[in-house]
Amino acid sequence: MRRLKKELEELRFELRHKLPKEIEVAREHGDLRENAEYSAAKERQGFVNARIGQIEQRIRDLSLYSVDSIPRAAVGYGSQVTLEGEDGSEEKYELVFPEEVNAAAGLISIGSPLGRALLKKEVGDDIEVVTPKGKRGYSIVELRTIHDRTDMSAS
Repeated sequence: MRRLKKELEELRFELRHKLPKEIEVAREHGDLRENAEYSAAKERQGFVNARIGQIEQRIRDLSLYSVDSIPRAAVGYGSQVTLEGEDGSEEKYELVFPEEVNAAAGLISIGSPLGRALLKKEVGDDIEVVTPKGKRGYSIVELRTIHDRTDMSAS
């Protein structure tokens, strides 16, 4: 949420302060039909406006989530999950919103194929995920929900 708000603030500054100056300078160069600087600034202005709309919508969507709406005994946002693959390998993941994804750190989106397969599952449940390399089966062997982690930090 912080990253989105920071990006929103930066884009609004650009839209209100930087781009009007760029457009004004480009207008001074004459014929707007053949003015690449003017076209680029107007195109950037359109992009910035669209991105601001996307971010505002995403912030509204994220504000609907509350800790109380996240399951206590099943996989949900913020859950840390340990999976055992069919080959006996062990993998650990934490489910996060798309803006927080960092595959190298094991942070996967709740909207990814694996994330969707894990949602609302409990320890002992088996899941199957279709990956580019084919179907993979996993068993959930350990689960720490966001509630377990916040309860521990409050003690």
